[in-house]
Amino acid sequence: MDVKGLEGDKLESRLYVGNLDFRISESDVIKMFSPFGKITAEDFLWHTRGPKRGEPRGYAFVQYTAKEEAQLAKEKMNGKLVCGRPMVVHLASEKSSLDSSDSHRTLKNKKATGGSASRSAETDRAAKIAAIKNKLKSLEEDGCSTKRPRLVPNDLTGTNEHSHKKL
Repeated sequence: MDVKGLEGDKLESRLYVGNLDFRISESDVIKMFSPFGKITAEDFLWHTRGPKRGEPRGYAFVQYTAKEEAQLAKEKMNGKLVCGRPMVVHLASEKSSLDSSDSHRTLKNKKATGGSASRSAETDRAAKIAAIKNKLKSLEEDGCSTKRPRLVPNDLTGTNEHSHKKL
């Protein structure tokens, strides 16, 4: 028996569902995805520690019996507005280069350009990184530091004429 083949088929019928509003429950996800085929498993992720413990993480995985069912659900549900947010749906086996926070912007770019916006999103990200690096470099050259200067005890007790002025 080919174990890798079974795992591959299972992954091809497993969907990632992201950008979910935090009001969406597990049962809501099952209701939304049930019309496309038989769901064999559903993994709804929750925060397990920290200040958001017990709150939904905003994404889930849905497992279908057949990859055709998963493909149909992906085609019908990707980009669908739910609670004012476009859902991101793709096969769990697909490597996504997009961060979930960028998926809304990328979806808008795809609609505007009528095609794939991943290359422009990567270029946009690279341009932002370059701009930040240039800004940091210019601040360093101007003598600005990202650290605050240490307070000297005299500064705390001394009088400063500016501290008495009203701005």
